[in-house]
Amino acid sequence: MAVFFAGPLIIIVLLIVLLSAALFVVPQQQAYIIERFGKFLKVQFAGIHIRIPFVDRIAMKTNMRVNQLNVQLETKTLDNVFVTVVASTQFRVNPNDVATAYYELRDPAGQLRSYMEDALRSAIPALSLDDAFARKDDVAFDVQKTVGAEMSRFGFTVVKTLITAIDPSPQVKNAMDSINAAQREKEATRQRAEAQRIQIETQAAADAEKTRLQGEGQANYRREIANGIVDQIKSLQAVGMNINDVNNVVLFNQYLDVMRSLSESNNTKTVVLPASTPGGYQDLYEQVTKAMLTASETK
Repeated sequence: MAVFFAGPLIIIVLLIVLLSAALFVVPQQQAYIIERFGKFLKVQFAGIHIRIPFVDRIAMKTNMRVNQLNVQLETKTLDNVFVTVVASTQFRVNPNDVATAYYELRDPAGQLRSYMEDALRSAIPALSLDDAFARKDDVAFDVQKTVGAEMSRFGFTVVKTLITAIDPSPQVKNAMDSINAAQREKEATRQRAEAQRIQIETQAAADAEKTRLQGEGQANYRREIANGIVDQIKSLQAVGMNINDVNNVVLFNQYLDVMRSLSESNNTKTVVLPASTPGGYQDLYEQVTKAMLTASETK
């Protein structure tokens, strides 16, 4: 009786074992390579699948997510400056070429690193240091295009390549800093000189305008004095004085005004005057009159 029940139980157990060996689940973003008797059979993606136990086997579980590889190397630019270049590339297995990626390359990361280094050593030496900094995005695109074409033959897709750093030696950095500092100082000196020139021109224009205004003021002042003298002469002639007496009176008033201005001046002066005034004035009058007559005869 025990043997009768043991037979079906063993069969059920065997069926469970066979079923568990036949069924397998592929997680998301993975691909399983199935071989039959050591030969490639098919690629299974995410989901539940079935295989023939002990005949089919899972040869490889391939990750379909994007991987990143960082490459660092030293190379020389066109102007003979040694720089350390750091590049990052993102790559993944092409879903249509999972089997090719598995069977063609044993070390995909190592192969990709070799292609990256070769492409960078070809691109950077063709550029000067300044161009390498300015065109690093172009360099990254060219490297990605070249490396992507090579890796696609092995079932891989290069998603993105970036040049993350271009570092010259410390000596070159110090030299570049010195050059930049000198250029900035040169520009600052030019700006200071330009500001000084503008200040000088502005001051000169202000001084010229001041002189012009002072000249106009002096001219107006003398014109008013002359007009006042003319009015004074006309007034004296109107009351019946002859021209000689009028001239004498006007000149004497001017003489007194000059003396008053000298006495009121804050500047220290020594003035030599005739011994008797207004008697001395008469001599001054005669001298002025004689000088005017002499000047008139000369003309």
